[in-house]
Amino acid sequence: MTGIALLGSTGSIGRQTIEVIRAAPDRYELRAVASGHADDAFAAQIREWPQALAWCADGRPDDLAAERWAEGGLEQLATADGVGLVVVATTGMTALPAVIAALTSGRRVALANKEALVTGGHLVRATLPADAEQRLDWLRPVDSEHSAIWQCLRGERLDDVARLILTASGGPFRDRAPDDLATVTPAEALAHPTWQMGPKITIDSATLVNKAFEAIEARWLYDLPYPRIAAVLHPGSVVHSLVEFVDGSYKAQLGLPDMRLPIQYALSYPDRHPSPARTASPEDWEPLVFAPLEPARYPAYAVVRAAAEAGGNRGTVLNAADEVAVSAFLAGTLPFPAIATALERAVDRWGNDAEPTAGQIIEIDAEIRRALSMEMGLGVHA
Repeated sequence: MTGIALLGSTGSIGRQTIEVIRAAPDRYELRAVASGHADDAFAAQIREWPQALAWCADGRPDDLAAERWAEGGLEQLATADGVGLVVVATTGMTALPAVIAALTSGRRVALANKEALVTGGHLVRATLPADAEQRLDWLRPVDSEHSAIWQCLRGERLDDVARLILTASGGPFRDRAPDDLATVTPAEALAHPTWQMGPKITIDSATLVNKAFEAIEARWLYDLPYPRIAAVLHPGSVVHSLVEFVDGSYKAQLGLPDMRLPIQYALSYPDRHPSPARTASPEDWEPLVFAPLEPARYPAYAVVRAAAEAGGNRGTVLNAADEVAVSAFLAGTLPFPAIATALERAVDRWGNDAEPTAGQIIEIDAEIRRALSMEMGLGVHA
């Protein structure tokens, strides 16, 4: 029986993680939950799992017993007694200290949060074993793309890998002329053709910032340089990623788009079990079509990749600037194409070559959010 702490329990990944746990009550036990809001969904979870410790950014719910409240927040939940695996499904970089605390205290982490590695990949990497297979046991990727690569690498040597190839659906504007993107609305950008996700990640999928962030994750997860990490458009989202080997052969992981599959793989590794994820026979799949990324359509992807390769504190700069720029676009104070420009200017303004400490990451993040929130018409950043 694996005791699980679920950070971000009411979001899309959190809810689907609970579906996986419910489907296998003999294998998993939910021992801790955390949510950003004390809403009805969180109230239902703490009723359904009466043994679970709980924390919420809104404060302790009135009907939650004091002994179940985790005053120490995410880090307390990630290191609680009986927890062997921490599922990090939060948004933003707030879970970074909890990821580090979990790993250093001997808990494995199933990571569905890009920002932890984008901002603090060097800090997380320092807590992990040098051996690649052991590293991916302790830090288990939940993103469908990285789960696919992880599965393709089992039994393989990293020295034999020519490239990791991340697949991208291309978002809602993959067939729209680049000159027309200046007029897109938030509603259009939120209409993702494949996945149902939160607003931030959906906009990042439209700009392909998410794919560039996944390249940063790949750098830290698989210890490969950026020139060996690529991306390709695959609108059908059936091939979740590919690995090209030095002999010219490829391996890929395929399946219908359903996040419950990579979630369960991260929970059950190295074993496989029947899953609640949907499936279909190959003859029922759409044709497997691939296409190159068009720089004119996805300028933010190129901006993030270039900054990531430059290293230093630029991951933190990119993350903070992107969150503010996406908020400004959704609020109607920034046009869609200006997201890429905002990222490039932020890197020029705040980027440097020094890898930041955990404290410096928090300071840089706060400074950028304050400045850009005012400049982009969002008011003072809370």
